[in-house]
Amino acid sequence: MKIQIINGPNLNLLGKREPGIYGNQSFEDYYTELTTRYAGTAELEYYQSNVEGELINKLHEVGFSYDGIVINMGAYTHTSVAIADAIAGIKTPVIEVHISNIYAREEFRHTSLSGRNCKGVLTGFGMDGYRLAIENLLAG
Repeated sequence: MKIQIINGPNLNLLGKREPGIYGNQSFEDYYTELTTRYAGTAELEYYQSNVEGELINKLHEVGFSYDGIVINMGAYTHTSVAIADAIAGIKTPVIEVHISNIYAREEFRHTSLSGRNCKGVLTGFGMDGYRLAIENLLAG
């Protein structure tokens, strides 16, 4: 099974940015753990961009050939109709992940423009949300 993990804006700063909210681990270190855990079970690929159009291009690139996509769009979750439309336009199932509980934060973060186009949304489980999303994709 081929699964693409996509992280959006500012997630390249995980481990440095607001550790009280996002923790102390970089995503690259966590990704190494994931690839080790799922070796032989799933082929994981990772992509990160701070640019909305690049995220859309990646969704288009993998959205018809991969078995699943795990995406954390960061702040674009709450603002990007274009990314929501890109998710709606592809056939690969997408699971939206948020490290923090978006419903326990500022009011503007309570709305996900893309969640309705996803297979599911995981929020507030820390980095473990990515693993939970992968487990769901593997289970079918």
